[in-house]
Amino acid sequence: MFGKFARRIISAARRGGGDPEKNTELRNIIERAHDHDMPKENIERAIKKGTGDLPGVEYEDYVYEGYGPGGVAVIVEVTTDNKNRTIAQIRKIFDEHEGNVGERGCVSYLFDKKGYITVNQQQIDELELFELVVEAGAEDIDQNDSGFYEIFTNVENFSDVKNRLDEEDIETDVAGITRIPSTTVPVKNNCGEQVLKLLEELDDHEDVQEVYSNFEMDDRALEKVEAAN
Repeated sequence: MFGKFARRIISAARRGGGDPEKNTELRNIIERAHDHDMPKENIERAIKKGTGDLPGVEYEDYVYEGYGPGGVAVIVEVTTDNKNRTIAQIRKIFDEHEGNVGERGCVSYLFDKKGYITVNQQQIDELELFELVVEAGAEDIDQNDSGFYEIFTNVENFSDVKNRLDEEDIETDVAGITRIPSTTVPVKNNCGEQVLKLLEELDDHEDVQEVYSNFEMDDRALEKVEAAN
């Protein structure tokens, strides 16, 4: 986990500079790294590698698209120092789970790139939060069954909304850019199990940062699959 965060910090610092106050992407990654108890010195070293103040491996970001079992769409975001090695390993994972890597753009059109933030409902009233984030540029806010508000923004306004919440000392549980499927593919039984195994193995790969899919499975079927594993 620390290795994945280090890659993301290096990449974000290279793109937007090493000051978290001026680089929202970097700040969000650092906050997540802190949540996972990543040592401060590891974070600082990764920032310096990203800005060039320390020598280090050159990492690049890539996005791979493909199909999983049952025709579900899958997007994999990676940060790697060896593109050829990583794509070969990603292809192998897809192949082993009855999927395949496709051409660029083959499934990305099925996803909307959005800013996504969650806030514990105990912190603030929904109407008060709604007025606060909409004024800052949020598109929508929903409640989920887990006790959190879900805030959606376009990519351009994400930083403004996150900064507004920070100014009001409202803690966020999740904050980042995500991909939300515009359409979903229902999967059942063995197909659902194969999809979950594919996504899990992709997520476990050391170069993979995020995995997105548009599969749909009801809670009962999901619990059944998880219990079987």
